[in-house]
Amino acid sequence: MTDPFDPLTLRGLTLNNRLWVPAMCMYSVDAGDGVPTDFHLAHYSARVAGGFGLVITEATAIHPAGRISPADTGLWSDAQAAAWARIVDQAHRLGGAIGVQLAHAGRKASTRPMRPGGPDGALPVADGGWETLGPSASAFPGLAVPHELTRDEIAGIVRDFADAATRAAASGFDVIELHAAHGYLLHQFLSPLANTRTDAYGGSLENRLRLTLEVTDAVRAVWPDGRPLFVRISATDWVEGGWDVAQSVEFGRAAKAAGCAFMHVSSGGVSPLQKIPLGPYYKAPFAQIVGALDGTRTAARSACAKGSG
Repeated sequence: MTDPFDPLTLRGLTLNNRLWVPAMCMYSVDAGDGVPTDFHLAHYSARVAGGFGLVITEATAIHPAGRISPADTGLWSDAQAAAWARIVDQAHRLGGAIGVQLAHAGRKASTRPMRPGGPDGALPVADGGWETLGPSASAFPGLAVPHELTRDEIAGIVRDFADAATRAAASGFDVIELHAAHGYLLHQFLSPLANTRTDAYGGSLENRLRLTLEVTDAVRAVWPDGRPLFVRISATDWVEGGWDVAQSVEFGRAAKAAGCAFMHVSSGGVSPLQKIPLGPYYKAPFAQIVGALDGTRTAARSACAKGSG
């Protein structure tokens, strides 16, 4: 087994070690404007100062409608980019590396922040929520029925990811991780459980991969060559007829060809019908299978739930 304290080089970035902090949603933007605050500065600086080789931010929305909750961070505005730059600068002063997870929650957006003792579930428009979006007009159980994205709106999603990546580069982030797991928008397009479209973005595996690969291409085009691009996937939906390991392998090949340097392998999140056999290292075999692709770097995520980033 590789020593977890060994350095690791991905593209032009050398990380001090292989112990990383994955994205974990904090739901702490009380102003609801997506701008990270002093809390985020202290939170991420503490993780970097602790010696982790890489710290990845919470799911950071590319558009206001892509937030899981109103208390999420964003990267759709220059004000947000400036606030992130302060955090990135501090991480670098502490000698660490920091990445941003770019995300769109899709049909799992507009929920109440998951805070201890607080209410959970959908946040109605009347209470400050918003219309959710998805590949199809099919709701995640307990949440609102989403608006089915048009072809023009899908193109807008791709532009939003690229614009957020441009801001991430200007903020100085070392890594971008595209969130295509846990039942959020890109995963919704990948999974036949959430995607029942009959156009070029639904049906066949090639069509269901299309949006995530378009986003990968668009982000890689604006992301500096020396900085790695990650993608987080759910290797399986844990539901018969859903997204599975074989499809993850095919996606891995395509993502590698599109310039993805690392795959962060998780599982589940698109359906409450999932039956997950919890146990030590239960996701590690998925990372091993996807990692069998020639030259592909992978890591397994130990836990998955709504709001885990």
